[in-house]
Amino acid sequence: MSSTTTDPAATPAPRTGRRKRTGSPRKRAQRIRLVQYAVLAVVVAIAVAVADWPQIGKVFFRPDLIGLTLEQGLLRAFGNTLAYSAGAFVFGLVLGTILALMRLSQVAPYRMLASIYIEFFRGVPALIVFLAFGMLPLAFPGLQIPFGTYGTVWSALGLVSAAYMAETIRAGIQAVPKGQVEAARSLGMSSGQALRRIVLPQAFRIILPPLTNEFILVTKDSSLVYVIGLSRGAYELTKYGKDLSNANANLTPLVLAGFTYLLITLPLAYAVRRLEAKNARGR
Repeated sequence: MSSTTTDPAATPAPRTGRRKRTGSPRKRAQRIRLVQYAVLAVVVAIAVAVADWPQIGKVFFRPDLIGLTLEQGLLRAFGNTLAYSAGAFVFGLVLGTILALMRLSQVAPYRMLASIYIEFFRGVPALIVFLAFGMLPLAFPGLQIPFGTYGTVWSALGLVSAAYMAETIRAGIQAVPKGQVEAARSLGMSSGQALRRIVLPQAFRIILPPLTNEFILVTKDSSLVYVIGLSRGAYELTKYGKDLSNANANLTPLVLAGFTYLLITLPLAYAVRRLEAKNARGR
């Protein structure tokens, strides 16, 4: 019976492996994050060191102009911005729902008209739409849009936002399982009843986060209202801050007006994140 011996010199040395040399992927990711944090800290430190803080305070944050901005009518401008944004959003939501249904219609002319509208208003800057509405009384003498300035803003801004919301609503309707509609029809509901009671409620639940984002965009686009000409009582935040900054040759009122937008947009952004997390848990 023969025995075999193993030559220690012939035994391959254990492989150290790349992971041992470079570390695990998790550790590499941690090192990369540390480098990124270090770079960010260096950039911030340089910016803080080279900035002329006294000059920044004089140009952007003068205490006396902050008080003047608050006293002169910032609250009214904030209320006007909310009113313009909310009215335009409601107008756009109603029109956008109609356009979405037209895009999904089996009637070809409806689909064509809705497509033309959506592509046109998504391609034209909102500023051009505001300018066009401001010139309507010149083109049509005697024309009066209901609710005055508010009606003009709601119409102009709502027409633009409707084009974007139409596509969002259409996607939400298509996301509702077709079995839901078939089940409703089997229970004796008409197509219209199934749409109102089954499809649209579920669709709007699905698209609530992107619709909230759309309201944020409408709020920021309301800063274009100044181009139609406003009385002082109808100023929104941007126009109010801009005029006060021009009158005092300082940017503090405009900066303060800009920060005031955050009172609207930050809570809405937080609501969007909560809704998206809730929908993710539901799935």
